[in-house]
This record gives sequence, structure tokens and C-alpha cells, in this order.
Amino acid sequence: MPRKDPFILQRPTGRPVRARDALVCVLVAVVALLVVKGQSIRGSGERMEPGVERTVVLAVGHPAGWVADRIGIGDDVERLTAALSPDDALGGEGGFNDTVPTTDSPAAGAPKGAVVPVTPDAFDPAALGGKPATLPKLGTLLVAGDSLADGLDVEMARRLADSGVRTVRDANLGTGISKSDLLDWGREAVSQVRKEKPDAVVFFLGANEGFPFDAADGTSIDCCGPRWAAEYATRARQMMQTFRRDGDARVYWLTLPLPRSEPRQEIARSVNAAILAAAQPYRAQVRMLDMTEVFTPGGRYRAAMDVKGRSTIVRKADGIHLNDAGATLAADIIIDRLNADFATLGPG
Repeated sequence: MPRKDPFILQRPTGRPVRARDALVCVLVAVVALLVVKGQSIRGSGERMEPGVERTVVLAVGHPAGWVADRIGIGDDVERLTAALSPDDALGGEGGFNDTVPTTDSPAAGAPKGAVVPVTPDAFDPAALGGKPATLPKLGTLLVAGDSLADGLDVEMARRLADSGVRTVRDANLGTGISKSDLLDWGREAVSQVRKEKPDAVVFFLGANEGFPFDAADGTSIDCCGPRWAAEYATRARQMMQTFRRDGDARVYWLTLPLPRSEPRQEIARSVNAAILAAAQPYRAQVRMLDMTEVFTPGGRYRAAMDVKGRSTIVRKADGIHLNDAGATLAADIIIDRLNADFATLGPG
């Protein structure tokens, strides 16, 4: 028998494949792909920007997705093929479905390092592109704080008098959150809310801060590092929780315009950072009104600024407090936000 030359191509055996057979195979593969991935194609098209490409993709995706919905094979294929590219082992702690605390502080017995859950109260609807959640009417306004609030309370009372708003003034000179020898602001907040039941609270304080805190271990926490700011924020958050009345009131907490003195500027920056951190769980009710950027833009102290086209002195000679013109400008900002948060200023 003659030997086959390995270098000569042998004629293939078997049934020849015709072009029509190949087209049938391609068509079957396309149909199978559409049935299996119809839902994905439809979903991808719905997420695309309006245009020709989206129209074309949806022209295929809608019928393919409809077929896939009826057959229900897509989910089965996903489950069957998931093992081909398994994720890393995800056992142990840290799963999103693990039990987490449901209060503002980790529950007793919660795992070490448990994350405090975020609640809807942490979001101002306006910041999410929605309409502000307005309250029906502003009947009672509490204006409180230290000497920074002295003058602003008078201006707010004057501006709202014709509307019938009752303004309660509670400026306590020489007081502070980091000093409780003259007044404990935690207790004062509770007392005022119980007595007056304010619909809104304007709070402006910080001229007397920078005192050390007493730590639980008996040591002293000096201003103005992270530990000091954390303790200040915790106390401020306690007050915000009181002032907001479980969501029934709005709180307008003013940040500090930087003072002229550089040592005092360091304290003011720590106070501002602390109150911004304190407000995070309650941004649906607590409004942080930025007096820092209004009066000291870029962190630069200035005694005068442009007000309605005129250079106007807005700070007192001590380089800390706002004068009458400054208080008027701050009141303008507060009134604008009150109008956004309340349907009616006054009895209604």
C-alpha cells in the first residue's frame, strides 16, 4: 500500500458545510444571545443618553427583553455561569446584611468598629435636587448664643415683628460650649425648648471658646486638635438634637467669621470644623449658615466689605463681633432661609 505523503494536503472527509448551514448557525447563536441577554440589552439601552444609538439598542432590547422575561432563562444562566468566575471568599465580618445599630450611637454589645448608620435626617432634600420640606408656619423663633448673638437677636425681633413672629432672645455673654462655669449650654438648650417650644432656633456662639475639656480618664484635652474638636462636636450635636425637636423645628447655626487675632483664628477654625461635623446627622433640619465666607472670604479678616455697592464697616473695633451693619447682613441671610423653610412667617 502506498504511503501517504505528510506534506500533501489530504482531502477532508465527511459532510461538506454549506454557506446556508453557516448562516443558520449564526442565526441560532444570535437568537440564543438575545434570549439570554435580552434583559441586559434593554437595561443598557434605558441607561443611555437620548439619541440614535439608544433608539437602535432599545429597538432590539425591548422585544428581546420581553422574550427573556417570559422565558425566564436569563437568571438561570447567570446562576449557572457564576461559578466560572467566582468572587473572592467573602465570609466573616463586614457584610452589608450584618446587623448594625439603628440609633445615633452604636448599641451596647455592638461589634467593635461598628459603623453608625446614616438616616434620612442626614439629607436636606434641596441638596438632593428635591423641594425643601417646608413647615406650615413660624410662630416662635429662639435666638440664642453668646455675645455674638447680642444685637443679632434685636435685629431678628425687629425684622419679624410685623409678621407676628414671637422672638425669644437668649444671648448669654461670656459663655461657651467649652466652658460651663457660667452656663451649661446643654442644659440651657433643653430648658429653652421645653419652655418656649420654638419652631426655629438661630444659634450664634464662639467668642469665648478654646478652654480645655476634661477627658474621661482625668486628663485634659487642650484646644485645638482633633480630640478637642471631637469633644466640641459631640456637645454641639447634643444641642442640635435638642433644638431640632425630633424634626419639628429648624435650626440655623452660624459659623464664625474669623476674628482679627491669629490665635483666635485657630480657635474659630476648630469651632467651625466641629460644628460642621456635628450637624451631619441632622442636615434635614439643621442649616449651617456660612458667616465665615461672607465676612472673611478665603480666611482673610476684613473690617469693611461691599454692601449694596458701598464699602461698609461690618465688624466692631474688637475684631471679633459684628456691628449693627454686620448683624443686618446676617439677618438678611437668615430671613431668606426662613422663607425657604416655612410657608408662613407669623401666626398664619
